[in-house]
Amino acid sequence: MHKFETKRLPGQPDVIAPDGSDVRILLGLRGGGMAHFELTAGQTSKAVAHRTVEEIWYVVGGCGEMWRQQGECEETVALVPGVCLTIPQGTCFQFRSFGPEPLAAIGVTMPPWPGADEAVAAEGPWPALLP
Repeated sequence: MHKFETKRLPGQPDVIAPDGSDVRILLGLRGGGMAHFELTAGQTSKAVAHRTVEEIWYVVGGCGEMWRQQGECEETVALVPGVCLTIPQGTCFQFRSFGPEPLAAIGVTMPPWPGADEAVAAEGPWPALLP
């Protein structure tokens, strides 16, 4: 049995994701973990794929685009607050932020993020643009 936990969104990022986005770690349980991802306006992440985890993202701020590819299936979708999307295991993905404010999303990772070797570099449609 897990004890109850409560946490506020941290003011500063806890880590930088393998794709280059800022990550504020929220809470997790045995089946998954939750985090807040943020990409500064004008930035483009690195393209990556996850070896063993899958994710669900919900956009809470900013605007941008997400590219996803799984085999022959490929699409780019607009990211605005209220959009929810999935990133199945092994999917190559890349995202970018437009507009005056950062692109921000809440993500649930299932199972919980296992560590630094989880993400592998992929070839995306855009050159990465990070500080």
